[in-house]
Amino acid sequence: MKESNLTKKPKRSEMSDEERVRDFQRKLYLKAKQEKAIRFYVLYDKIYLKHFLRESYKRVKANGGSSGVDGITFEKIEADGVEKFIEEIKNEIETFSYKPQAVKRVMIPKANGNQRPLGIPTIKDRVVQMSCKMVIEPIFEADFEDSSYGFRPKRSASDAMKSIKENLQEGRTEVYDADLQSYFDTIPHDKLLITIAKRISDKNVIHLIKLWLKVPIEENGKMSGGKKNKVGIPQGGVISPLLSNIYLHLLDRIINKVGSLYTKLDIKIVRYADDFVLLGVKIPIEAIKELQKILAKMELKLNEEKSRLLSAKAEKFDFLGFSIRYEKDIHGRDKKYWNISPSQKSQKQIRIKIKEYLGKNGHQPAERIVTELNAKIRGWINYFTIEKVSYPAMAKRKLRWYLMDKLNRYYNRKSQRRSKLYSRRAFDGLTTKYGLVDPTKYKPLRLVKA
Repeated sequence: MKESNLTKKPKRSEMSDEERVRDFQRKLYLKAKQEKAIRFYVLYDKIYLKHFLRESYKRVKANGGSSGVDGITFEKIEADGVEKFIEEIKNEIETFSYKPQAVKRVMIPKANGNQRPLGIPTIKDRVVQMSCKMVIEPIFEADFEDSSYGFRPKRSASDAMKSIKENLQEGRTEVYDADLQSYFDTIPHDKLLITIAKRISDKNVIHLIKLWLKVPIEENGKMSGGKKNKVGIPQGGVISPLLSNIYLHLLDRIINKVGSLYTKLDIKIVRYADDFVLLGVKIPIEAIKELQKILAKMELKLNEEKSRLLSAKAEKFDFLGFSIRYEKDIHGRDKKYWNISPSQKSQKQIRIKIKEYLGKNGHQPAERIVTELNAKIRGWINYFTIEKVSYPAMAKRKLRWYLMDKLNRYYNRKSQRRSKLYSRRAFDGLTTKYGLVDPTKYKPLRLVKA
């Protein structure tokens, strides 16, 4: 019997760039999964394959972002020709003449008034990093623990919160809420590279990663870091989250190892990038001291001021923007449940975004205001809505009240221009006529049943 055309694997020439990349990744993942001790020697030549670079450019562009220190934008690249851009990168990598440019550092405001440094590589460097990431990520994905959720394919903050709730429901209600001190800035290069080399023996790939670790930082016209730098990964690089996961995998592996202090005490870890919690029926001080020793060997340190041991039944804790509380169920006498909802900080952040947007867009048509507000509202609700896990109803009602107040004030300010929405309830007008999302009625598509 002939194989059906529906199930027959397409020829390589018929496959899209994305399909060819995923086919390679699948094979590499299976090889790494089956042979835990194998080291991969020939990977560099995959990084400059045209279909890898084209797919890499597509993903980098989809992620958006501004230009780096060279000032080259996506618009300029496409005006000059993407194929020409890809060809130039291919030649540089293939001839070993590729050298990354400095990373532009900008400061991003945080909700608490502080600032977070963000590194912006050039688009060319982001494309090369993405291509390298696509090649090596499947190898490390085969090794990563199930307790790790951040910046991994097919894993998300929702999965991390599900795991936390499951652990709490199983009785692991003592929690060590850990905070690493300046994690990205303190990762030791030598130990990170040793960890990578346990799986990758291609010296050219290792050299590429070294170049990105040693790249100088440009801030306000001044250069810092460079070849003498021995610690830290620039936040904002495409490959940085993967490298950070590779290094913290050492912690996951030690805690989850059969026979470790943590498995003997039935203590679980849930980690999302550099944020993690330990959960147990009881977490003795010796477990925290052991954690400090492990991190010290990795040349990392806990932020003692922010890290704390608590009973989740007695006090709330925040993780990934959620607040976790043990509260009375209003529908059941003397019954309690785990209330997971957007934290006060997260609710403040969405209000700030809306306020800043309306403040900067005083003369825009209602259609545009609605389109751009909807993107912010949907994104926020999508993140905080986890079926059978989180309960954002109250936060959605508060967001609705805030929108009603801000939009009425916004159109009152526009009254001199005789806005059609002045002197009536702007929120109601925008929802009924222009399709503004009502937070209390919006349900993420993944939760809508056909």
